[in-house]
Amino acid sequence: MTTDFDDATPPTTTRYPGRRLHSLGAWTPAAAWHVDAPPPPSPRSARAAAWLPGIILVSVDLAAFGAAVVLAGTTSVGTFTVFALVLVFFTNAELYRSRLTLSILDDAPAIVGRALAAGAGAMVLHGLADGVAGTARLRTAWIFGGLCLVMRAAAYCGIGIARRHHRLRHRTLLLGCGTMAGSLATNLLAHPEYGLQPEGMLDGDPLLCGEDRPVPLLGGYDALSTVLVRHAIDVVVVTYGSSDEQSMVNLLRACDRLSCEIYFVPRLYELHSVTKDTEVLWGLPLVRLRRAPFRARGWSVKRLSDIAISATALLLLSPILLLCAVLSRLDTGSVLFRQIRIGLDGRPFTLLKFCTMRPLTDAEAATRWNIGDDDRVHPIGRLLRSTSLDELPQLLNVLRGDMSLVGPRPERPFFVDEFSRQFPWYLARHRVPVGLTGLAQVHGLRGDTSIADRARFDNFYIENWSMWGDIKIMIRTAAQVLRASGR
Repeated sequence: MTTDFDDATPPTTTRYPGRRLHSLGAWTPAAAWHVDAPPPPSPRSARAAAWLPGIILVSVDLAAFGAAVVLAGTTSVGTFTVFALVLVFFTNAELYRSRLTLSILDDAPAIVGRALAAGAGAMVLHGLADGVAGTARLRTAWIFGGLCLVMRAAAYCGIGIARRHHRLRHRTLLLGCGTMAGSLATNLLAHPEYGLQPEGMLDGDPLLCGEDRPVPLLGGYDALSTVLVRHAIDVVVVTYGSSDEQSMVNLLRACDRLSCEIYFVPRLYELHSVTKDTEVLWGLPLVRLRRAPFRARGWSVKRLSDIAISATALLLLSPILLLCAVLSRLDTGSVLFRQIRIGLDGRPFTLLKFCTMRPLTDAEAATRWNIGDDDRVHPIGRLLRSTSLDELPQLLNVLRGDMSLVGPRPERPFFVDEFSRQFPWYLARHRVPVGLTGLAQVHGLRGDTSIADRARFDNFYIENWSMWGDIKIMIRTAAQVLRASGR
């Protein structure tokens, strides 16, 4: 949904002479949130702390279900549908996630409720005509719920004992070196049952003096990437420190790239309500930050859908592609317009479009923002642009992995440089693959609109990504194309 050079007069740019770009260049944003060296392997106990509790709990649930089947005397295939649904419902409720606080009393409503829901679901899936079999499945679910509570209580106790004996511990880094960080570190050292082993603190202007720090100060905020790798950090806890909020956002994105779990102490935490994303550590709420989209299980589904949809669209739209190619050739003497754009992690790639105007020089193609009112754009070119048909070759970019169907729109290196000077959060758009369309575009942020707003919409999309969100954006894009509301 952009143009050969993009769509409008660029916003007035104000250079900041005092702002120094990253040494690797303005359009290599990956360097802003990760280090090139691979992290060393975590100690065996740290690796086990990440996956072993989940394996234990799945095994306990399987044993509880097996015992329930024996006690209920049901062994039909439909009975095992109950356990399949239990796994789905429990996973959705995050009952297999490694949590800081494991309490069977806290989990009891979720366990029993989802066990009964699994029994009812199995009854519906296998039909309600056979009342005897359906009742047997529901009875199995009842028995499983009770046994699951007993066996999980024992499993939670075992995990707690292992943590108190310094097993199943997560290496933890505290961002901030103030009163809150000192209190939190003290509580973690005194209560190993939470499974967090504080390694140290980071703060550019520490409030606590040396003798008041329960754990060492490992450096300033600029040492974050180095400390995360050197100490094999698994969990980062954000407390009140000397860093401003925007700088802290960039720091947390560094943690995302290194696969750390992130918790933060909420502002006005005394008034904070406990939700499913909240852990309570010795009376202090810690909010777990949502996993970055590229670490979520659904991200691989996004790539598979990109391949399937782009390949199908290229096949079904081949007559239209051929017609557009002929029109471009007749109008401009060329079929495809190729231009360098910046994609995932600041890597350049060649973007494809149907040619709607031939630039005079390569420099014009690289640095001119607007061709919407250029007299060299003939009626055929304007038709292709207004209907967004000139964008169809980018389906090839999607198919070969340069782009995604939905994501932040790619920009040229010259403008990435310009915009990143003005808007520090602009570079963060490149954490995910760029897209054929995006959240900013379906909100009308095309042409002569705010770059700051575009970047804000793009980063909001990244932080809140979901497959259903992508579907909504594609539907809204299709509606705009049908209305010929391109450029």
